[in-house]
Amino acid sequence: MFDTVLVANRGEIAVRVIQAAQELGIETVAIYSDADETAKHVRHADVAAHVGPSVARKSYLEQEAILEAARETGADAIHPGYGFLAESESFARCVEEAEGITWIGPPADVMAEFGEKTESRAIMQDAGVPVVPGTSGTVDSPAEVRAFADEHGYPVAIKADGGGGGRGLKVVEDESEIEAALEEARREGEAYFGNPAVYVEKFLENPRHVEVQVLVDAHGNARHLYERDCSVQRRQQKLIEETPSPSLDEQTREELCAAARQGVSEAGYVNAGTVEFLYEAADNDFYFLEVNARIQVEHTITEAVTGIDVVKQQLHIAAGEELTFTQADVEPRGAAMEFRINAEDPRNDFAPTPGTLETYRPPTGMGVRVDDGVDQGDRISPYYDSLIGKYVVSGQDREEVLARSRRVLEEAEIDGVSTTIPFHLAVLADEQFRENEHTTKYLDEQFDGLE
Repeated sequence: MFDTVLVANRGEIAVRVIQAAQELGIETVAIYSDADETAKHVRHADVAAHVGPSVARKSYLEQEAILEAARETGADAIHPGYGFLAESESFARCVEEAEGITWIGPPADVMAEFGEKTESRAIMQDAGVPVVPGTSGTVDSPAEVRAFADEHGYPVAIKADGGGGGRGLKVVEDESEIEAALEEARREGEAYFGNPAVYVEKFLENPRHVEVQVLVDAHGNARHLYERDCSVQRRQQKLIEETPSPSLDEQTREELCAAARQGVSEAGYVNAGTVEFLYEAADNDFYFLEVNARIQVEHTITEAVTGIDVVKQQLHIAAGEELTFTQADVEPRGAAMEFRINAEDPRNDFAPTPGTLETYRPPTGMGVRVDDGVDQGDRISPYYDSLIGKYVVSGQDREEVLARSRRVLEEAEIDGVSTTIPFHLAVLADEQFRENEHTTKYLDEQFDGLE
């Protein structure tokens, strides 16, 4: 096992990794920018290293500064968390090539393959995993988009090849929209991912977003930890996640999870990852969407129902150890939901509201887990993501989780910034959500909003 792990991140995920490492007896190194000198992740780590100014591109995205911090502090491994450099194949490769430092994540070559959506589709298709009908490669002209739409029908989705999180995704309803959508998708792909290439898929109109947590060691052992439903999204950004998915029957659940396990196993994947699918309930069909080659925000609900610490497993796998449990040992119990508590104003188009947490009293009690990156008196910075923390609520079944979640959200006290708590409470009160009648279009088209 490692002696010292540097966490190349900030906020709640940095705190989460630091806590997991410390439980394994590993020394921890936090990195920080000017804005984060006294941040919670810095206070929790054994050692802290300054890596640059407040602007992320000059600190948390500054690869050489982070590697130098690792060398200076004697870190023998780097955990990237999620966001920032977590899916940077170039950073992973730099760490892999650095003497005496281990990358806690998938190999850089595998990250590169799954980072290009057309390549990842081909990998999964070769492994026998169903994929959404789409072009076998990238497209260069409106005529190619038109030909695909003529064959498969409208709407179609033009997607950035290196994209994710809804960036570089444009839905085309008819032929007149093709040219503008193609140009916009290319422009966003270049701006966000440094890659203007795009491809085309059939657009599924009313899907659920269901993803599978996987763990794969370097000895060929692959396990899935069952699924999460992430259909409550705003502009392709997840806001509430739950497990198990209330839309799947047991047979479909087993088939979908087995497909995810099969796909990553044959792809040579190693470490933790998430295989994402779109599920059409009307046809009971699921289709591969993408692989997230990192820990995800919502890993917490998987831990809540399986009892398996995903971050500790990442550390064990990166250290070369074998998984110590079989697939049959993974027996989820109960249900769980995660609520992302952001410093945003849901009544003002979710505009960020940076500021100081004058009051911060997170909820407590039965079935409550709080993963946060702040304490009372800390400041939510305008430089970074507005996430305050995550409230993870578990119970015997979905009904108990729904009731408990309302109590949890009402119990929380946060003053000094606006938060997304009123939005979450409105969703919990909404009949479509409670009756499991929502899809990925729920927030944008079905939800009535706040009163």
